[in-house]
Order: sequence, then C-alpha cells, then structure tokens
Amino acid sequence: MTEPKITQLQPMPDDWQRALAVVAHPDDLEYGCSAAIASWTDAGREIGYVLATRGEAGMDTLEPANCGPLREREQRASAAVVGVSSVEFLDHRDGVIEYGPALRRDIAAAIRRHRPELVITLNHRDTWGGVAWNTPDHVAVGRATLDAAGDAGNRWIFPELGGQGLEPWNGVRWVAVAGSSTPTHAVDATPGLERAVRSLLEHRTYIEALTDEDPTKGRMTVEEYARDFLTRNAQAVADRFGGRPAVAFEVFGR
Repeated sequence: MTEPKITQLQPMPDDWQRALAVVAHPDDLEYGCSAAIASWTDAGREIGYVLATRGEAGMDTLEPANCGPLREREQRASAAVVGVSSVEFLDHRDGVIEYGPALRRDIAAAIRRHRPELVITLNHRDTWGGVAWNTPDHVAVGRATLDAAGDAGNRWIFPELGGQGLEPWNGVRWVAVAGSSTPTHAVDATPGLERAVRSLLEHRTYIEALTDEDPTKGRMTVEEYARDFLTRNAQAVADRFGGRPAVAFEVFGR
C-alpha cells in the first residue's frame, strides 16, 4: 500500500514590516506562537500585542481583582523576552467575551492604530483538532479578529473611529491563525525556541496554578512543563516542514 503523501507547509510570507497579534488572554501567544515572534523581532520587524482581557478569571485560587494585575505584569514581562514592547489590553471580561460589533470595533481600532500588514490570532474554531473543545473567548476573539481586519479598512463601518483620529487602514495583507488544525504555512521554531520557553516561564504564577490542578502536569517542574509543551508542539510540525521543528499557521490572504 502506498503511504499517503504528507502535505508540506509553505514558509510564511516575509515581505512585511509590521504585525499585530490579537488574542483573548495573557499566555495565549506564549502557548501558541512566540518562537515565531522571537525570530521576527530578531529580523527587525515590529510586532504589537493586543489582548482582549487581562486573564482575571484564570486562577481559581486568586480573586479577579488581584489576578488581573498579576497576569498583566506577567504578560508584559513575557512579551519583552521575545522583543515586544507594545502590549495593550482591551478590558473585555475574561471568560465571557462576546462576539459582536463591540469586540470587532475595539479590534478594528487597534488595527487602525498599529497599521499592520500581518495580523496574528489564535484558533477561532469550536475545537482543537476535533479532540478538545475550544473556549468561547478564543472563538470570539479569533473570529472577530478575522472580521476586524476588513472592518479596519472600511470608513463606513464604525465611522466613529474616524472622529477619534483613527483613519481607515486597508493594509492588512494576511491574517495568520496559530493553533489551527488545518495549517498552511510555518516558521522554523529553532532560532526562537529557547526564548519562547523563557517567555512562557514568565507566566510562572499561572502555570504553577495550572499544573497544581492537573496531576499529570504536576509531576513536572514548571521549567520541564514549559519546555516539553513547546518542544512537542514544534516537533509535531516537523514532518510537514522539511524536518524542521516549526510554528504552524493557517494563513488567510486579503
């Protein structure tokens, strides 16, 4: 029997200078694609982060009023490890983000502020590869980001943004979705993997709470857990990217 041919992933487009990553929570990018971001900032590209929430509902042992500021600090430190200094929070409520015009408007405004050519977000589908159910926050923010990439360029959608000095930006050329079960492109993870591990480790308080709740994860140190998670994910893509560990994206052209 002939072995099925493995569909190879294409290299990510590289003729761009500015990108904006839009996700729901602190740590979403660190679990999803920070090895790629580290490589891009090394190449002199400008990348900003926009988070819909401060992750304030993410830890059962810590009240939201205390959790939100802590996770914001961890996110800013995490972004700095991979060369990102611009980190914004939209202050939607963690756990109950609603897809709709308000979320689209906030993301469209961020796109107009940053004027990126590439927009990055996280898996917007109902499941992670049909195996695990996705969270409503990820679905809402991912879907709204795909839509807002178009909204940002239309002056008659959310015309109030023009009155705030945010002129339309129709320069988004691609939206890249990390964590997709149907990726099309990839970035070699090797140059940025060590910094991706360190970046994830900046979320130490959150990871410690997460691993304490899961006995299978709790058998590892925080360092072992972070390295194992990111290395396994990168290696899982290697057979579709010339044998190289990689970060995969589903890329939608515009």
